[in-house]
Amino acid sequence: MKNMTEKLTAAERDQRRRLAWFRDARFGMFVHWGLYSLLGRHEWVREHERWPRSEYAKLASEWHPQKGSARKWAKLAAESGCRYMVMTTKHHEGFCLWDSALTDFCATKTGPGRDLVAEYVDACREYGLKVGLYYSLLDWHHPDGLRSLKHEAARRCFVDYTHGLIRELLTNYGKIDILWYDIPYPLDAEEWESEKMNRMVMKLQPDIIYNNRNRTEGDFGTPEQQIKPETGGRMWEACMTTQTLSWGYTPIDGWRTPRECMDMLRSVASGYGNLLLNIGPKPDGSIPAKARNIFRQLGGWLEKYGASIYDVTGPKPFRNNIVGYYTVSGNIVYMHVYRWPGSILIATMIANKVKAVKFMKGRAITFTQTPDQIVMTGLPEKAPEPLTTVIEIHTEGKPRYRPGFHDLPKHMAPETLYA
Repeated sequence: MKNMTEKLTAAERDQRRRLAWFRDARFGMFVHWGLYSLLGRHEWVREHERWPRSEYAKLASEWHPQKGSARKWAKLAAESGCRYMVMTTKHHEGFCLWDSALTDFCATKTGPGRDLVAEYVDACREYGLKVGLYYSLLDWHHPDGLRSLKHEAARRCFVDYTHGLIRELLTNYGKIDILWYDIPYPLDAEEWESEKMNRMVMKLQPDIIYNNRNRTEGDFGTPEQQIKPETGGRMWEACMTTQTLSWGYTPIDGWRTPRECMDMLRSVASGYGNLLLNIGPKPDGSIPAKARNIFRQLGGWLEKYGASIYDVTGPKPFRNNIVGYYTVSGNIVYMHVYRWPGSILIATMIANKVKAVKFMKGRAITFTQTPDQIVMTGLPEKAPEPLTTVIEIHTEGKPRYRPGFHDLPKHMAPETLYA
């Protein structure tokens, strides 16, 4: 990302404007919900188990989700500190959760009998959450979905259908904040007419942001199941599961712990990215208890320590160390101590003189400072907070990063770092 002093193009200024809320958001809820939820064996169950198209399509008449489910998701998201949501409006199975004029394979014309996207959008707005719509370009149901790779007539039909579905989503529900593309197989950007697609998106929704999964750069990167910041200050969002086996609902065990999910949130904040943490509702729309518990615990922690996660900035991310992560806001370095070391804790990489050290929302901490270290003493043997203890390091002036060995230019000798 260019410095504020550099001249920006009109497109860069517009992108910065559209991304402003997203850069501060930090935490969102991903919702994977579709016909695959009925089977409970992964959202790719049709492909994994080689279901015939006609047999899988019968699931649509068997799905009867409860009304009010989306309100419960949005309520949990808001109470958990999420600032936005993204829901799968059409996954790879091809089933549309909205009232589409382009296909009968949709929620209003089959079992659900109502517009599930409309319910979701209304719920997000009720709870003050930004609205994100996921759309998979891959489509196993459409007869031309895979044929389009080798047959031009099929490609033309399928691309027109795809653009038409996206147009419906961005026309029928008022202001939409995020379009979350996924899986551009089997076509390339030219075959998808991706640039034309994006121009249509921006014309319909001038304030929207969209990701990089239609084979274009998009407004932000989307590392999946890994915390991997983009280079050059580009905005990024890590999408992660609460249930390690799948994104969609499955009753099989394999859940991450709240502590592991807290680690994800700290990690993305330290790299100035966002965490999009997933739930896979049951077929009736209810949230599995373990997923609900994860979000509630994160929400309780954020209610107390959220200032160390939201709206944090800095000249560059501070390199994390083995015991924890750093975030920066104003003249405070927040040290998120994940692995509590006991009575002594050492922080490094801060070049400024330190004025004070204290537990966030707690007492002052005794410390001494050398050119390379901030040594904190008199700490409890056990971590005060089970998910993460946050320590505030107050500096004179805006915190400056002090390079370590990993940042050393090749021409410098290591002994120039440490006296």
